[in-house]
Amino acid sequence: MRILFLAVGLSALLPAQAALTVGGDYATAFEAWLTKQAEGHWDKRERAVAALETSDGIRARQAFVRKAMVELIGGFPAEKSPLKARVTGGFARDGYRVENVIFESQPGFRVTANLYLPTVGKGPYPAVLGVAGHSANGKASATYQSAFIGFVKQGFAVLAFDPPGQGERSEYFDVDSGKSKVGIGTGEHTMAGLQALLTGHTMARYETYDGIRALDYLLTRPEIDPKRIAVAGNSGGGTQAAYLAAVEPRLAAIVSSCYMTRWRELWSGPGPQDAEQVFPGFVSQGLDFGDFALALAPRPFLMTTAIQDFFPIAGARATYKQNQRLFDLLGGGEKAGYFEYDDTHGWSQPRREAAYRFLSNWMQGTESAGKEPAVQPEEESALYATATGQLATSGGTETVQSLNLAHARRLAAGRGALTVGGLRAAVGLGTLAGRPAARSLGEVMVKGVRVEKLELTVEGGLAIPALLYHGAAGRRGVVFASSFGKGADADVMELAAAGTPVLAVDPRGMGESYKAAGRTGYRQGYQLAARAILLERNLVEMQAADLLAGVSYLEGVTGGPVRLYAKGAVGPAAMVAAAVDGRVAELAVERSIVSYMDVVAARIHEGLDQTVVPGILGKADLPEVLRLMGGRPATLISPAHPNGRPMLRGEAPKAGVVLRGEGWSLRRTMPGWLP
Repeated sequence: MRILFLAVGLSALLPAQAALTVGGDYATAFEAWLTKQAEGHWDKRERAVAALETSDGIRARQAFVRKAMVELIGGFPAEKSPLKARVTGGFARDGYRVENVIFESQPGFRVTANLYLPTVGKGPYPAVLGVAGHSANGKASATYQSAFIGFVKQGFAVLAFDPPGQGERSEYFDVDSGKSKVGIGTGEHTMAGLQALLTGHTMARYETYDGIRALDYLLTRPEIDPKRIAVAGNSGGGTQAAYLAAVEPRLAAIVSSCYMTRWRELWSGPGPQDAEQVFPGFVSQGLDFGDFALALAPRPFLMTTAIQDFFPIAGARATYKQNQRLFDLLGGGEKAGYFEYDDTHGWSQPRREAAYRFLSNWMQGTESAGKEPAVQPEEESALYATATGQLATSGGTETVQSLNLAHARRLAAGRGALTVGGLRAAVGLGTLAGRPAARSLGEVMVKGVRVEKLELTVEGGLAIPALLYHGAAGRRGVVFASSFGKGADADVMELAAAGTPVLAVDPRGMGESYKAAGRTGYRQGYQLAARAILLERNLVEMQAADLLAGVSYLEGVTGGPVRLYAKGAVGPAAMVAAAVDGRVAELAVERSIVSYMDVVAARIHEGLDQTVVPGILGKADLPEVLRLMGGRPATLISPAHPNGRPMLRGEAPKAGVVLRGEGWSLRRTMPGWLP
C-alpha cells in the first residue's frame, strides 16, 4: 500500500500556536535594498551615456549593446535551418491580398503568419514585420488587424506572425476546453520563460529569433524590397520590435508602441513583467530601454506612447530626450521619432496613424497624412494558417519547453564533475561574513518554551526576522526555514518542546520578507526574483546566505553542530547551503523539488519563481549538489514534482527519501531528530 501525504503538507502546517512574527516591514526593506542596488547601476549608465560626445564613442557603445543583448538572452542557433515555408490558404480584398503562411524558425518550431500584399502600385514593396502584443488571438486581434490593413493600404507589405504562446501557437493548449491551460500570452510566456532561464536561455531568445527568421522569409519573396523592411508592434509587439532593433542590422526602421520607458520608473511601479522582459544582468550590465534604439541609430526609430500607460510616461520621455541627443551626434536627430497620446495602453488609432506617417516618410519618401481608412477586420478563422486554428491540433510543433528541454539534456551530457567552488560560482554565492549581528526584540513564552524575537543582519546591513526557541543545554540545534512562513509550524514546536534549540528564520523573500501580491497582478515572489535576476543575482544564493547566517548564529548559541530543516520553495537554497558549508551536520528538505531537470521537463510547474538560478543546468543539478555533502546525512521528505504534486513511491529518488503520511508527527517522520 502506498503512503498517502498532502502536497501542501498540512501535517506540518497545523498550528500548535498562533503565528509568531517579529513584526518589521522586512518585505519593503528588501525591495528597497534591491532598488538601491539598481539605482547604482542606473546612475553609472547615465554618466556613461552623458559622456558620449563623438560618433566613435557612440559606435563603440552600439557594438557593446548588440553583443551584450545577444549574450544576455542566451545567444542564437549557430546555423539557420531551412524555413520550410508553405502557403496554406488566402483571400483577396480591395487593394490587397492575404496569404496564410507557416514556416519553421528552428527545426520543427513552426510559426503561423499572414502575408498582406498590396495589389495596387508597383513592387517590389517596402515591408513591415508586424509583431503582435499579448492578444489571445495573436496576429488575428482586431486591433492588430487594423494596423496591418492600415499599413497595406499605405502601400506596405506586411508579414504578421504569432509569437509563441499566442494565436495559433498556444503551447499549453487544452483540447477539452479549447483554451490555454496556463493563460495565453503572459501565462504561457512566464511558464516557459522560467524554464528557459535555468538553461541560460530566455523567452526573449525564442521570440526574437522568430522575428529574425520572419525577416528571412520576407527576403525570399520577390514582391519585397530587401532594403526597405521595418518592424512595428505594440506592447509585447513593441517589446519584440525594440529587441529586433538591437540584434537585426537588416532592418531599415523600427516602430515600438507602448513599451519604451526607463527602468528607473518601471522598476517599482509596476515592476518587472513578463519573462521575455527579464534578462539576467540586464541592469547590472549597464543597459536600459534606450539602448534598443541606440543599437541601430541613426536608422529611424519611432516611440509611440500613452500618457496613461503602465509603462511609465516619465521614463519614455526621459529615454527619448537622451536618445535624441545621441541621434543628433550621429547626424540623424530627425530619425529619432516620438509620439504620445493621452489614453491608456494599446495600439489605438492615433498611435497607428503616427506609425503610418513615420514609415511613409522614411521608407517611401512621402509626406503621408497617415489617415487610417475605414477597415473591416476579418473573422479570425480566415487568417488561420492551420486547419484547426492551433498548431497543437494540426500536426503539432516543437515548443519553447521542448526545445529548451533538448538544450538542457545537451548541457547535462557535457557537464563536468561539480566542486564546492564550482557550485558557489554557479549560483553566485560569495564569501560570507562570520556570525551575524543580532538585535533582540523581546521574548514570549509559548507552551513553556522561551521564544526570542530577533533580527539578524545579513548582506548590506539588511535585517531578516528570526525566532529563537531556547532549548536544553547540550542539545544539537536546528535552523528552520519554510516558504510557508516560520511562525506557525507544528514541527518547530515539537522540536522545541523536546528541548531542541531552534532558530526559525525567514530568508529574503519569504515569510515576513514577502508581500502577498504584486502591484499589477504579477506575483510578488516572481517580481522579487525578476529584480534579482536583472541585477545578475538570484534568490537562491541570497536565501542560502541567509540560512548560513542562521547556522553561524545558532552555532554560537549552542556551541555545537547544527542541523538544517527546510520546507517548500526554500529547499534548493538549503541544499546549496548544506553543500558548501560543512558546519551543517545534517539536512532535511520537505516538499521541495529535487531536480532542476525535472523542472525543465515538466509541462507545467507552479510556485517555483524563487528557485530559479539562471544557467544553473550548464553547471549542476540538485542531485549533484546533494552529493557534495559527502557522508553528512541528507533526507528528502515527501519530495514534490514541479507542479506541486507529491511524488509517489517509485517516482521519488531511490535513497534518502521519507514519504510523510497525513497527520504524521515529526517524531514519526524523522525519529532521529528528537531525543
